[in-house]
Amino acid sequence: MDQAVNRGRVQVVGGAIVDSLDAPTRLLAARRTAPPAFAGQWEFPGGKVEPGEGHEEALHRELAEELGIEVLLGPEVTGPGSDGWPLNERAAMRVWFAEVRAGVPAALEDHDELRWITLGDGGPADPALSEEELPWIPADFPIVAAVRALAARLRENAAT
Repeated sequence: MDQAVNRGRVQVVGGAIVDSLDAPTRLLAARRTAPPAFAGQWEFPGGKVEPGEGHEEALHRELAEELGIEVLLGPEVTGPGSDGWPLNERAAMRVWFAEVRAGVPAALEDHDELRWITLGDGGPADPALSEEELPWIPADFPIVAAVRALAARLRENAAT
């Protein structure tokens, strides 16, 4: 089991839930309800790693609690540091691509809306918004860009 390492930062995990791990064209975004500073902004669902819990184990637990789903994890969206993407001076988040294997995503905890958005030029013709049109939590902007780039690489690999 991958044990979370505490370096004085809160370790958070997030899921970049996509329609396909092989050739992702859509991403599930979740709109926060709290705290007040982030209410109404969009994010990757997930949460804090609990003591003694591995990163991937925590992500599975968080997605089950928040969205009522079981997922298959894909590649990690590698951040700039060993603890992932800095969220603020006290917290960092590691993010994995994930595909729903059981259940239907629902806003059960911490969110009031879920929305499938297109990922760049590979998205199907549907009314989903692109990620630039949603008010993301500011710390997630570089993660969204990395998710989009990795999705494009995966689609290219799937096409060859």
